[in-house]
Amino acid sequence: MEHKKAVYKTKQGNVVLEYLRENAGRHVTVEEIRRNARNGEQPISTATIYRQLDKLVESGLVARYVTGVGSPACYEYLDPDQQNSTPEEFHCKCINCGTLLHIQCHELSGIGEHLLQEHHFMMDPKRTVFYGLCQKCQQAQNEAR
Repeated sequence: MEHKKAVYKTKQGNVVLEYLRENAGRHVTVEEIRRNARNGEQPISTATIYRQLDKLVESGLVARYVTGVGSPACYEYLDPDQQNSTPEEFHCKCINCGTLLHIQCHELSGIGEHLLQEHHFMMDPKRTVFYGLCQKCQQAQNEAR
């Protein structure tokens, strides 16, 4: 049985968690959280935001995604009621504009199964990123030709 640590409740922690909940389904950066907190009633330092995010990641309420060297980490709220019911989520990052797309696809889950069965390698879909061009950048590239 997996035990998750309780999140120590603070005003600043609640501000961070609420922002993530309000943006469920999106990846947000520390800078976005900081900017939102600065515009609110209670500004929060960047170091405090990182500490709160570390606690939330450790508790299982938030996922951290690192999509490449030099890219800031992104964070996403994980709804506890949906954690066991949603299919694996993969990520696609546009090499042109940097957009990060969430992909829930059973076909991609097959890649993980193949890697495990045939190559004895267990892929972590939360940390797996496919690189290419998003639809918008593909269109812009085609129009430029």
